[in-house]
Amino acid sequence: MAVQTQKIKLTKNKKPEKGLLLRWRKTGGRAQNGRITTRHIGGGYRKIYRIVDFGQKNLDMPGKVIAIEYDPNRTAYLALIEYENKEKKYIIAPQGLKEGETIITSEKTPISLGNRLLLKNIPEGTLIHNIEIMSGQGGKMVRSAGSNAVIIAHEGNICNLKMSSSEIRRVPGDCFASVGAVSNADYRFKRWIKAGISRKKGIRPRVRGTAMNPCDHPHGGGEGRTGIGMKHPKTPWGKPAFGVKTRRRTTTDKYILQIRKKK
Repeated sequence: MAVQTQKIKLTKNKKPEKGLLLRWRKTGGRAQNGRITTRHIGGGYRKIYRIVDFGQKNLDMPGKVIAIEYDPNRTAYLALIEYENKEKKYIIAPQGLKEGETIITSEKTPISLGNRLLLKNIPEGTLIHNIEIMSGQGGKMVRSAGSNAVIIAHEGNICNLKMSSSEIRRVPGDCFASVGAVSNADYRFKRWIKAGISRKKGIRPRVRGTAMNPCDHPHGGGEGRTGIGMKHPKTPWGKPAFGVKTRRRTTTDKYILQIRKKK
């Protein structure tokens, strides 16, 4: 059963919740020893981190949506939830969630937008997001704007999920997931029309390897505008740049039934 979703609306003139804010110190891509470990990071607007409740462990306690807010630290929107005990939490807002609606987290609850329940109790064909990999760890998968996963089969206590990347993955049925697709689905169509926008986002310019000296990049050197001078492109450290698998083996690889297909 697919959940119908509508375009989400942000709450106007709403300041972020003070008790759920955290100062986020910038690194500029440098490690503790001061050396750059990740290139092209630096500058950008000052941002305050919003503490997001990915686990939503207030079981069997209804929560009211009091605001839908923009988050400068992620692509999806956030929903501010106030529970019956007056506790407030930020969660990932699903597409179509409206201010004033009520959501609940329970092992078994009605399949309604924003509700969170166990995978084994969600029917096949339902769109879900913020999915746990291991029970009790909180949502780890499907949290970016517009993403969703679909339950395609139940095999005992194991659920087969089809991800947005076309990967099919097995997840224990005792893990929690939220109903619906992640909000701000139009983010993928946004275009950064000038370099200044990237600088404000903290992304520094990238320099072509062919524009460098030979001591700085394998593609560097030569007179004028020359090619890379080799059969295959390489990284600044001399390793193959394209066509080589870079994904490290993880403890969850054994749960992948079908790898993602190239588009």
